[in-house]
Amino acid sequence: MICEVFKSDKKPGAYLYLAQEKTLEEIPEELQKILGQCTQVMQLNLAQRDRLASEDIESVKKNLIEQGYHLQMPPKITGVLNYGV
Repeated sequence: MICEVFKSDKKPGAYLYLAQEKTLEEIPEELQKILGQCTQVMQLNLAQRDRLASEDIESVKKNLIEQGYHLQMPPKITGVLNYGV
């Protein structure tokens, strides 16, 4: 299972995994608005991997099969560090 990975130029830290046979124009219009322009950063063969650095590979594969894409959003910052306060 080969997919292309795109980074959002509008939403820092957001990545779109797109099934190889799909195009960016095929993702939902609302998602296109959120992500803005996207730049391809890599191509992955998920069949040759058993894990990914930031996402659950089984969820990515399932989303690619069912909807043709998987959206990886940036992690939420849960706290602020206070140094010297």
